Amino acid sequence: MTDFLLYILQIGTAGNITDYNYGNDTAPSVCDDEGNSLWIYHAVLYSLIFLVGVSGNGLMTTVLLRRRHLLRITEIYLLHLALADLMLLFTFPFDVVNHAAGWLFGEFLCKLTGLVQNLNLHCGSFLLACIGFDRYLAVVFAIPSMQSRRPKTVHLTCIALWLVCLGLSVPNAVFLSVREEARQVSRLHCFYHDYGIHANNWVLTNRVLEHMCFFIPLAVMSYCYTAVVITLCNSKNSLAKQGAIRLSLLVTLVFFFCWLPYNVTLLIKTMVDLDVISYETCELYVTLQSALDVTKSLGLAHCFLNPFLYAFVGVRFRHELIHLLCNVCCRNVCAPFFQAQGPSRSSVSDRATTTSTITKRL
Repeated sequence: MTDFLLYILQIGTAGNITDYNYGNDTAPSVCDDEGNSLWIYHAVLYSLIFLVGVSGNGLMTTVLLRRRHLLRITEIYLLHLALADLMLLFTFPFDVVNHAAGWLFGEFLCKLTGLVQNLNLHCGSFLLACIGFDRYLAVVFAIPSMQSRRPKTVHLTCIALWLVCLGLSVPNAVFLSVREEARQVSRLHCFYHDYGIHANNWVLTNRVLEHMCFFIPLAVMSYCYTAVVITLCNSKNSLAKQGAIRLSLLVTLVFFFCWLPYNVTLLIKTMVDLDVISYETCELYVTLQSALDVTKSLGLAHCFLNPFLYAFVGVRFRHELIHLLCNVCCRNVCAPFFQAQGPSRSSVSDRATTTSTITKRL
């Protein structure tokens, strides 16, 4: 029993970006070498996600903050979502160095990055569910739901969500610590070393939370957007109907395809860690670790897709973005863009939220 617990404690969890322990004591050493060579993959892909994600979410945050006192209901959720994505993205440079050379940043940053990563992964998923539920209220129950969709109520909802996710993420700061790796004495390891069996229990609990943060928001989004599509199909505004149906399907499908592969692979990893299934060959071991890296990266790519799905596709938002860029750069160069976009055109995000009548209320 003691050997089994030590085995579980050493193998790590793919549910946290700070995990870079690719092996366990039962895996051949050649497998460890192959797994550690993936640092080049992490450096390239995570750097790309970081650059695109920070640019997109940074622009969205800037545009929304410029009129923070006039934000519509959905835009309040979008602002919190962009902040969550930015906080998550700013931990990526630590992760790139981590995979290449081990943890070089001390114990405080080890605990802080683990806390921030889990906090924003959880919060980002549930904010997506909140956006879907808000659109469900706006379209399906337009008149009765207006009182519950006041900006003050939305802000309080977001604050409560942040606090709940913070409570779920605090154990990362408790159990994470820096130690030397068992097979590479000169390489430091940021992992759940403290408090023995309690840290091991948190590793498994954290994986359950990862699954919940995917399947619960997915269920909410699927139900809400299905109801939105059905309601809009019965409406007479064909322009709003087409735009909203396309965006509703796109939002749900992108979230599904980005995070489903990772959740399936993580479930297999958990079954291996609990000895439900075992490594038969070194190739299977390497394949599973590579699959975890690839599917995790695919899920994290959702961070830079959010601005394009929820904001950049909207004509109104693009108009405000061009106006912001022109203030920074040159007005003469951007002037034709303002003439090409009439002020009367409604954005796709508006159409996804409501029909033409309800859009005026948002």
